[in-house]
Amino acid sequence: MKRQFVVGIDIGTSGCKSLLIDDRGQVVARASEEYPLSTPKPGWSEQNPEDWWQAVKITVKRLVKGFNSVNDIKVIGLSGQMHGLVALDKDSRVLRPCILWNDQRRLRRQ
Repeated sequence: MKRQFVVGIDIGTSGCKSLLIDDRGQVVARASEEYPLSTPKPGWSEQNPEDWWQAVKITVKRLVKGFNSVNDIKVIGLSGQMHGLVALDKDSRVLRPCILWNDQRRLRRQ
């Protein structure tokens, strides 16, 4: 029987971590890529969603480098950081950096 594989991708606050795992549960390859955290004001915590996408592409490319057949990858699992606000326009373009789950800013009543 031909081996089958799973890719796991975790888009975390500090970086992207990806794994290639075989059908026996063995890790075949792993890759990670960090991205910056922006704190433009005290208590603020933001990231550029494009950095996440670039990190996913980089790590997956590293996983499959020298891999025989991507057709043997049967599943891709994805997890991400919690409670981020990604504001999009009507064409689904990112309007501003994502406000992360650990952001401490408060709304002020005018």
